[in-house]
Amino acid sequence: MTDLDVYDRALVGEDCWVRGLDGKRHRLRTRRWLGGGCAAAAEHRVDVALTCCCDGPTVDLGCGPGRLAALLVRRGVSALGVDISPMAVAMTRRRGAPALRRDLFDPLPGTGRWPYAILADGNLGIGGDPARVLRRTRELLAPNGIAIVEFARLGTGLAVERIRLECPSGIGEWFPWARVGIERADTLATATGLRVLTTATVSGRPIAWLARQ
Repeated sequence: MTDLDVYDRALVGEDCWVRGLDGKRHRLRTRRWLGGGCAAAAEHRVDVALTCCCDGPTVDLGCGPGRLAALLVRRGVSALGVDISPMAVAMTRRRGAPALRRDLFDPLPGTGRWPYAILADGNLGIGGDPARVLRRTRELLAPNGIAIVEFARLGTGLAVERIRLECPSGIGEWFPWARVGIERADTLATATGLRVLTTATVSGRPIAWLARQ
């Protein structure tokens, strides 16, 4: 079973955990990703913070089941979800938001013209290479575009590890992932052609707003 298979099962309600090479595991935060009635008030405040400045077309990279893209569409803002999971894309579309089944490094519509791009729920760590993810995000942005990026908590530093997803019906493959503490936002942004406009911590989750240099 691939990690994508396990992820899709988690989206439809199966219990799922993330395991590291050290043997420790923690539950995948599927409820957070689903949003809506499953989300606590604190999580809703984070979603509002992640989307509040988006008043024009927005691409949600690694959109999952589409709660942020759907929130924007309900506000009348054009949004596009991008995810490699067929289940995530289907769920996003059922919520009324357009979505593409693509890797974020694949060719995407609007490259170089998006006013806003969102990287939430740890997606900065995709592939274990946050600098590559931010450089790609910068490519997608319009010259005056803004990236809204969720970081890990203060003191995390840069942690790159191999993890796998596990559920009762199967175990996925090992793959690289990274976590980047908010204290690294300035350094990482500068290295990838971006600059930090401002930061905030909402319900314990740090967010940075980045602009192209």
